[in-house]
Amino acid sequence: MGAGGRSLESQGGAKIEGGGAIRRAPKSKPPFTLGQLKQAIPPHCFQRSLFKSFTYLVYDLILASCFYLSASYIIPTLPYPYPLLAWPIYWALQGCVLTGVWVIAHECGHHAFSDYQKIDDTVGLILHSFLLVPYFSWKYSHRRHHSNTGSLDKDEVFVPKPKSKISWYSTYMNNPPARLVSLIVTLVLGWPMYLIFNASGRPYDRFASHYDPRGPIFSTRERAQVFISDLGLLGMLFLLYRVVVAKGLSWLVCMYGIPLIIVNGFLVTITYLQHTHPALPHYDSSEWEWLKGALATMDRDYGVLNKVFHNITDTHVAHHLFSTMPHYHAMEATKAIKPILGEYYQFDGMPFYKALWREAKECLYVEPDEDSHEKGVFWYKNKF
Repeated sequence: MGAGGRSLESQGGAKIEGGGAIRRAPKSKPPFTLGQLKQAIPPHCFQRSLFKSFTYLVYDLILASCFYLSASYIIPTLPYPYPLLAWPIYWALQGCVLTGVWVIAHECGHHAFSDYQKIDDTVGLILHSFLLVPYFSWKYSHRRHHSNTGSLDKDEVFVPKPKSKISWYSTYMNNPPARLVSLIVTLVLGWPMYLIFNASGRPYDRFASHYDPRGPIFSTRERAQVFISDLGLLGMLFLLYRVVVAKGLSWLVCMYGIPLIIVNGFLVTITYLQHTHPALPHYDSSEWEWLKGALATMDRDYGVLNKVFHNITDTHVAHHLFSTMPHYHAMEATKAIKPILGEYYQFDGMPFYKALWREAKECLYVEPDEDSHEKGVFWYKNKF
């Protein structure tokens, strides 16, 4: 059973066969089209409601405000040692709720928040700047990720390396202590490292950063909005500076810094597990097609956090197929297309913390199968 109680077998895809082997996802061209999938989805699922989207956002902001007020006025009054327990609870709750806010900002970048592009960009810029994310920069690179999912040549993020390009020290890192350290570093620093240095991103012929309007990630017409993203971040950094002056650095770290680290950790976890699984193929330019790449993604079960994260976790396949669909229709759409997808629908109900450990162990590099004639289809492997 998954973290939320859903049977892995009942969901299809990524099934565990006898002997513990994972059944791979289909690598051939699907026997259905994107149009056929769209026809199976009720038309109202594609309708965006400004009121409904704001309802979800306001709900998240109310929860975040309640947790903030509780930490500000209740935790300091607790007798020792109760604050030692109360602070981690606040950090976890606030981090989860703010991850939901991050997801709504991500929807704005996909134009899934409303029918009005300017409203989407304004809301997204405010929310992502608050979470120290360059909104337009992420919007453009993430759009290209959706256009090239599963491509070893053109995908933007979590692009696995072939064995020949794996660092020499990787052989010595595939053990539990080193894996634990690597995971901790990745969860804490992975997101800012990607934004600043394009770590784990698509290789470019020169330095690439989400903060550089003239960098190779962006086209000429995108540079002005990337600059606006930088201004949004500078404004937020100035606000944080004023908070430090007024409240002190330790107050800012406790109230904002640690929850933000948790947001970043969940973001890395969610995106990593959506695109990393022993059952998922990757393709080079000789085999890649958009629909095959879009289906090379994995729905996961995070239990109650599925709802807190607005179902970005367990409806990711549908999201890659129809990225402008609002999150509150994605589950209905997923149920509608699953009968057509059949074995092309991939779901793994393993609890995410166990899956994170397994994927870090099993998915070290990609190579074609030695006995396969399809040398453009790459699978995760872990044997050096």
